[in-house]
Amino acid sequence: MSLDAVIGIIGGQGWMGRALGIALLERNVVSPDRLVVSSRTGQGEVYRDWPEVRCVKTNRELVALADVIVLSVRPQDLAGLDIEVSGKLVVSLLAMASLQAISRQMGSSRVVRAMPNAAAEIRRAYFPWFASPQVSDDDKRLVQALLASCGTARELSSEGDLDYLTALSGAGPAYPALLAQSMLEHARSAGLSDEIAREAVMQTLVGGSLLLEKLDTDPGDMVERLIAYDGTTAKGLRTMLDEGIGQAIHRGLDAAHRAAAGSR
Repeated sequence: MSLDAVIGIIGGQGWMGRALGIALLERNVVSPDRLVVSSRTGQGEVYRDWPEVRCVKTNRELVALADVIVLSVRPQDLAGLDIEVSGKLVVSLLAMASLQAISRQMGSSRVVRAMPNAAAEIRRAYFPWFASPQVSDDDKRLVQALLASCGTARELSSEGDLDYLTALSGAGPAYPALLAQSMLEHARSAGLSDEIAREAVMQTLVGGSLLLEKLDTDPGDMVERLIAYDGTTAKGLRTMLDEGIGQAIHRGLDAAHRAAAGSR
């Protein structure tokens, strides 16, 4: 699918904007001449393989050229965006910025909130999104194509669901990284070299995640099955559960959810 609309990414040289822009180009969702990015420093190295991409120095220039405006800036930078999009479709990738806040700041009621995560860089992001009532079906098809270029995109039925998923899937590799950190520290304390410890932890976590994805069953079933074997893994799982790992995870997600929903 190649879109006819001109897509403008405010923050298109930053991490998420860059990941989205390059995915759109590599997957031929948008032709290079229909992508505009804003950057105070100009073209830079990000889009050097696509010289037809237009890199402008001000957001006002971008808004004048684009049909669809993608916001990929820090939430705290929203209030400083001095632009008026005059009813154009706006796709916000900002956490903690509600539809109402985006609409008020940008001057458009056609707003979509989406929540990326860091796996967008390898095209494995989970990309939930929610649209205001003024977003048309054609707009939604366009948004789905844009976001699916980075992984799996899913429309949600409520903004509250997006707030929750900001805490859950928006964290990207953060939660697996926390588990990996603890496992690495323990492996090193057991005397393993850094090389072997890192290799063992990464292969265990990545391989296990891929297997769970392939099996497509409730993860709890695998936990129960392994506990039922009553081997070494069962001893480890029982101890982690008895020590409250589940409750700690729930409390962490509750805290992240409160922060995500606090803007509304």
